[in-house]
This record gives sequence, C-alpha cells and structure tokens, in this order.
Amino acid sequence: MRLFLHRAAIFVGLLLTAASLPAHAQLQVPPVSAAPTNTASAITDPTFRADVQILLDADKRFAAEVLKGGGAVFASWFADDAITFNNKKPVAQGKSAIAAQTIWKPSDYQLIWSPDGARLGTHGEMGITWGHYEGRSHDNQGNPIVTSGRYLTVWEKDNSGHWKVLADASNDGPPESDSCCSIH
Repeated sequence: MRLFLHRAAIFVGLLLTAASLPAHAQLQVPPVSAAPTNTASAITDPTFRADVQILLDADKRFAAEVLKGGGAVFASWFADDAITFNNKKPVAQGKSAIAAQTIWKPSDYQLIWSPDGARLGTHGEMGITWGHYEGRSHDNQGNPIVTSGRYLTVWEKDNSGHWKVLADASNDGPPESDSCCSIH
C-alpha cells in the first residue's frame, strides 16, 4: 500500500507538471498519423535529451503495436497494478481489469495516437508522455465514427528495465466549432 501511495503521489505530481505546460502547447491539435514522426535531435533541439527520446520511442512502439494488434496488445503494455481513466467508463484498476475493457480487434476499432512530448522523473525510472489520439470505428449501419482527444500516459521501468504503462488517462477533444449550442 505504501508503494502504491508513493507512486500515486508521483503520478499526481506528473499530472500537475503536464497541466502547467504552456497554453499554446495544450491548444494546438496537429493531425494524428498512424506512423508518428518525431525526429528531434541535439542538433535541431537544444533541449533534447536522449533518455526522453527513449520514452517517446516506447510510446510510438506502443501505438504501432496496438494499431496492428488491437485491445489485447494495448493491455499487454500495462504494469500488473496499472490504472486507466477513460471517457465515460469506470476506472480500471489492474492489468486484468484493463484487459477486460480493451477487447477490440483492429478490424473493428483502430486506436491511433502520437506523442507530443515527454518528461522524465529525476532518476529516470518514471516518466510521462502526452499527445493526441484518434479512435476509428463504424456504427451498425457501417457509417464511420471518429473520436479524438488528448492522452497522458505515466510510465515506469520494470525490474528488467522495460518501460511499462503505470497509468493512462484520456479525454475527448473539444466539440466542433459549429456545435456551439449543443449540450452533451
């Protein structure tokens, strides 16, 4: 329990750090692509850190594998004691609960995302990534359904040094500009 509370405190601190990002970074919504391309380097970005790039690369591999493998692959990236916070769904606590909520096949639903940034904790054992996501499916009549929004993922290195998802949160994007007066 003590470890969970310590990790929860770190998670809240990371959330607050991400929430303090400049407003212009929070409001820009670039198009989501199936193959994210973040080619930062020390030459193009003086604030570049190789350890942060490793975390961004893990997030990109996560997205690419989920696009191919669906919900079962999504759940496989989570730590055993992970949690998710998703739109209009109860919090899922634990890898088995997350797996029970993520049963989609890539032929029925495509979850595509691209990280916009990352931060690492002081010791490089925990970090966060954030970005934009898009979910694509079809209704009963075959009409396309597209949802989009932002996500924040908290990562932690496991005992073998692999990055695992400790917590994942997403929220739908703002309503379209022409739907100013509708209430959801």
